[in-house]
Amino acid sequence: MDVVMTIAGADSGGGAGIQADLKTFQELKVFGTTVITALTAQNTLGVQGIFPTSPDFVLQQLTSVFSDFHVKAVKTGMLFSAEIIEVIANYLQQKDVQLVIDPVMIAKGGESLLQKEAVDALKNTLLPIATVLTPNIPEAEVISGIKIENEDHMTKAAHTMLQYGVQCVVMKGGHSKELNTATDKVYLADGTSFSMISKRIHTKHTHGTGCTFSAAITSFLGRGLSLKEAMIEAKKFVQLAIENPLNIGHGHGPTNHFAYQQRKGQYEVIVDES
Repeated sequence: MDVVMTIAGADSGGGAGIQADLKTFQELKVFGTTVITALTAQNTLGVQGIFPTSPDFVLQQLTSVFSDFHVKAVKTGMLFSAEIIEVIANYLQQKDVQLVIDPVMIAKGGESLLQKEAVDALKNTLLPIATVLTPNIPEAEVISGIKIENEDHMTKAAHTMLQYGVQCVVMKGGHSKELNTATDKVYLADGTSFSMISKRIHTKHTHGTGCTFSAAITSFLGRGLSLKEAMIEAKKFVQLAIENPLNIGHGHGPTNHFAYQQRKGQYEVIVDES
């Protein structure tokens, strides 16, 4: 059994964070372990409260899991503070794992989930040891310092982020201005790139999509798929999860983590290497 890990905040509403990650892991047949960085009082309408974990306890959780399990891939989500980020980076740099970073900064309702001083810690300590970084456009603007208004800006921002040492940057297209398609652009450290293109789904039920996408990449990497294969299958997973909503909650509803297995992973993702 392949073992993976999520390091993130807990979402009491169950749609994002640790809960979304574990649901994704289970559906993709990997064994999920957790390190909880914060507790949140949260639902589809927003975040009502945050209670961070101490950096010492984050380290204790990491040490406990790694002392007993052979963890193949790790993803990070909500990390909250510079102190927590530095503890995680110092620990993981000693481990032979693939690391997927979802740079969670803002909740769907607009609440900040990452302290401002933590961005520098993310860039300087975690990105140099990361395999994959999965920012949406607003997150990429914060990390790169570049305003993204077109594809040239996107490429420049991705290359700026690659310079921190991460092997691969996936620029998610959910915030782009495309009306009918959702294009995720993948930039690799070797200078190559490709696009993953799918139908844009017009819905408000997108709570936890970033968590789910990065957790799916982590699952497939943990199972031994290549980086490119993991990206494409993760794209299918999250697209099916969005396209088949559960229609629960009164705000930005959660995605449907059951959909990938129910549809036997059948979804058309166009891969453009031009």
